[in-house]
Amino acid sequence: MSVGFDLEGFHREAVETDSTEDVGPMRDLLVATLDRAGADPTVDELGNVVATAGAADPDAAAAADGTHLVLNTHIDTVPPHLPYERREEPPGDERVDGTGGGLTGDVVCGRGACDAKGPLAALVEAFLTVEPADGAVTLAVSIDEETTQTGGAHLAETLDADGYIVGEPTGLDICTAAKGQFEGTVTIHGESGHAADPESGANAIRAAAPVLQAIESYDETEGPAAHDTLGRPILTPSMVEGGEATNQIPAECTITFDRRSVPPETSDEFPAALEAHLSEWLPESMSLDVALIRPDTPFPDAFATDPEADLVTTLREASGGAVRPFEAATEASYFAEHGPTVVFGPGVLSDDVGSVAHSKREYVRLSEVRAAARAVRETVERLV
Repeated sequence: MSVGFDLEGFHREAVETDSTEDVGPMRDLLVATLDRAGADPTVDELGNVVATAGAADPDAAAAADGTHLVLNTHIDTVPPHLPYERREEPPGDERVDGTGGGLTGDVVCGRGACDAKGPLAALVEAFLTVEPADGAVTLAVSIDEETTQTGGAHLAETLDADGYIVGEPTGLDICTAAKGQFEGTVTIHGESGHAADPESGANAIRAAAPVLQAIESYDETEGPAAHDTLGRPILTPSMVEGGEATNQIPAECTITFDRRSVPPETSDEFPAALEAHLSEWLPESMSLDVALIRPDTPFPDAFATDPEADLVTTLREASGGAVRPFEAATEASYFAEHGPTVVFGPGVLSDDVGSVAHSKREYVRLSEVRAAARAVRETVERLV
């Protein structure tokens, strides 16, 4: 479609564009870049950017006989924004502030450098330079992966494809599985009373002790078995809140939890199962309920793609990377419900120094961004 795409220049402009609070300017940059290349991008009702090569639009691609692949990543980033800079070597433990390097070097620092504007640059280059032979490829870029993930879930519902490559920092490994992730609360209901007379009420905070023990035992008796690829699920109590006055028996106590699930467990079924288990640990005079935080927004459930799927083996041969699980939850979960899905891209979540993505020292190597673009382009050319 286009041989004039400047990967390095686009990546720089993308990292320089603050998309921590408002993705509008970053979306404008992406749309303008695709427009100049003749890709005819559209912005859907949620604000996602979509463009298709090899067919008139995604619906036509899905209806055709050939293979249809979707390339997905996101344009939002976590705060705070970090300025763009170039270095010869990755930063140490210092914060990237724009003064530690220059405008040359293989290492690009700044917010979104690897999560996910490095993967974005790679996918855009692959999309713009591939010429589908018999099928089609759709670039579908979401707008809120770091928060509510409504964009990615909407794309998964509206794009019918034969395979999905989701751009995230994997060090050029092909990630075929990831644990699900959702948060919720356990609210214990007791009865208030005067602290001088413990029998006058039912202490919800005191009841939290056996409930916390029951949270620890949930996966031993009720949760799913260890998954072949992802291992055991994780249930972590992360916050406890309760009480209104120092001299009052607390009538309510809330425990917030983080759940990292494995197949076949889903976020829809988990609250009722946990509530039934925990209720057994309460006295009859008390009750509890379990609810998800943000129940009206999607949660990424666990997924696992067959490591022998054509998409996996083709991308593995093209990239030379290992096949493994991804360490974090992503929008890949939503696409995996519809077809073989992999997570792939340049950069890493962490290195020997510490965290990279989402951290004060976020960086990516431009050579990895270019390698990711080549691997995705070769994969699309072989499959589409």
